Amino acid sequence: MVISTEEYLRYCDAALDQYAAVCRELGDDLVNARLDDVAGSNSAFALVAHVVGVMARWGRTVNRGILVPRDRDAEFTATGTLDDALDLLARGRAALHEDVHAASPHDPPADPPDGEDVGTQGAVLLHVYEELAQHLGQLEVTRDVLLSRRG
Repeated sequence: MVISTEEYLRYCDAALDQYAAVCRELGDDLVNARLDDVAGSNSAFALVAHVVGVMARWGRTVNRGILVPRDRDAEFTATGTLDDALDLLARGRAALHEDVHAASPHDPPADPPDGEDVGTQGAVLLHVYEELAQHLGQLEVTRDVLLSRRG
C-alpha cells in the first residue's frame, strides 16, 4: 500500500496539532513539569524537543544527508516557555514538510545510521510518524496526570 505525500503529512500534522493543543492545555506553569514519582518521565517541553529532534535527524540527516546537529540527551532535559514549545513545533513542522517533499520513498536514505538497515526513505518517514504517535501517547498521559493532580 502506498500513500501520497499529502496523506502522510496530514497524519503528521494532526499529531503535531495535538502536541500543540496539549502544551496549550498545560500552559507555562506545567509545560516543564514531570511526573516526579514516575522514573523516566518527561515534560511536555522535553517531548516536543525530542520529536523535533527526531524529525530533523531522520527526515533531514538520514534521508537527505543534510547534517543537523543533535544532542538527544539534551532534548529530554530541555525547558522553555509555552511559546518556545509552539515555536519549536512550528519550525519542526515546516522542516518536516520540506523534507517529506524532497524524499524519494523508494530510494535508500542518503546517510543511514552506522550498521543499521533502515530500508528506504519511505520506511524512514514511517519511523518518524511512529515516533510522533508513540510520544504523543506519552504526552497525553503526562497531561492527564498533571492536570488531575492540579485539581
